[in-house]
Amino acid sequence: MAKIKVALVDDHQIVRDGIRSLLTGIDDIEVIIEACDAMCIIERLKIVRPEVPIPDVMIVDISLPEISGIELTKIVTSQYPTIKIVMLSMYTNQEFIFNAIKAGAKGYLPKNITREELLEAIREVYKGNEYFSKDVSNIILKSYLKQVKDPERFDALKDEKLTTRELEILRFVAEGYSNQLIADKLFISVRTVESHKNHIMQKLELTTTVDLVKYALKNKIIDL
Repeated sequence: MAKIKVALVDDHQIVRDGIRSLLTGIDDIEVIIEACDAMCIIERLKIVRPEVPIPDVMIVDISLPEISGIELTKIVTSQYPTIKIVMLSMYTNQEFIFNAIKAGAKGYLPKNITREELLEAIREVYKGNEYFSKDVSNIILKSYLKQVKDPERFDALKDEKLTTRELEILRFVAEGYSNQLIADKLFISVRTVESHKNHIMQKLELTTTVDLVKYALKNKIIDL
């Protein structure tokens, strides 16, 4: 029986170890690649040899250093259309989910899922289906219902076009993280964090950090 070949992309070794442990011993699934960031997996996929197979399913953390999981998904799905992406993230707000789907992800799971749900997600996307956890499916449904009830407000939010990285930084800022802490968490420079914050404020036409917090609360990017 041919096994589903899986690649793991997460910048935390302990997370990769945990996922690999969950998948070890499963008859129809085999982890063939592990990578700590987007460039590592991109370079690995360029190696084309019989003994170096292409993965069928790639489990990707949305928050990766330098190149986000969303951007990686865009690259992989455009260059390697046979690879199915399952996004694994601690973030389950609407913006991240929709950006992942737009990028080409076939699945989206929170990091607190069970082993059984992870296995089901891998098998379903491998077969060509989409798979979203119950919580994620509810968020998608609620967003659709809001769009039906108030399409003008939905279009206004959609037109803001914050990138995944900008949404990530906005969340950290709204939760009270300093620029240095944000930089440390995302493995980027403080200058890059400041640049992103400026772009966010320009796009949203805001002027202060307090305004950013209010925006994040109003749009449920963070919760009280």
